Amino acid sequence: MATIDGLPPLREVIRAHDLVAKKQLGQNFLLDLNLTAKIARMAGDLAGCDVLEVGPGPGGLTRGLLAEGARRVLVVEKDPRCVPALEEIAATYPGRLEIVQGDALELDVASRLNAPIRVVSNLPYNVGTELLIRWLSPAVWPPFWTSLTLMFQKEVAERIVARPRSDHYGRLALLTQWRAEPKIVMHLPPEAFTPAPKVHSAVVHLTRLEAPRFPADAAVLSRVTAMAFNQRRKMLRSSLKGLGGDVEALLEGVGIVPTQRAEEIGLEQFCALARAVAAR
Repeated sequence: MATIDGLPPLREVIRAHDLVAKKQLGQNFLLDLNLTAKIARMAGDLAGCDVLEVGPGPGGLTRGLLAEGARRVLVVEKDPRCVPALEEIAATYPGRLEIVQGDALELDVASRLNAPIRVVSNLPYNVGTELLIRWLSPAVWPPFWTSLTLMFQKEVAERIVARPRSDHYGRLALLTQWRAEPKIVMHLPPEAFTPAPKVHSAVVHLTRLEAPRFPADAAVLSRVTAMAFNQRRKMLRSSLKGLGGDVEALLEGVGIVPTQRAEEIGLEQFCALARAVAAR
């Protein structure tokens, strides 16, 4: 990979810029350029697409995205130490890489990108889930992105794709699968990273749906699922008491047995319950 763009291997880049990973920033650098190129390919055909990458670090995935033909890449990096390394990549790909130094949680980057837009990131572990939820919960749907290809801790990835009656099934699965089609496309062991984290990682590819899978008000669905899963071991007739009124009748009206627990209920039934709550 290094011979394709003429830039040095990432270990040399890290050494030259003294980029010791910072735990407080959730940094774990992926240094194998073959792996970063593979992740870029998992995002699909990048030709003609703008790409948003959060937390590029020394730019391994960034190089993969550009080499795979992304029209333009916008990187958001919180750590100012990484900017000089990213600027070297920008010089190799004139006009195709924009660098924003700042916190992705505080920036509106969609206005800097042109459709179609794909998000591809080895997300810092400490903000990954929060960013995913934000991208899945815009004020207006469909969102600015057409797909998300994101790396998470393996356990988080399993929660995203989980099905009812499984250990990982919960609100994150419901929120994701309501508006997108997620699948795990790659697993990575700890030793693939520097420093090696204590957990395995996985890449999840999410393709947006043009409309939610089942009709429901987003705020009501969020409220109902929060109540249900905050006490996931309780029967729904107990965990949903906060809805008020005759909860058992409400549940039975949408085909849910009041003695069932949240982990037994599928997305379609939760959406039906949210509609019933909104109607009431």
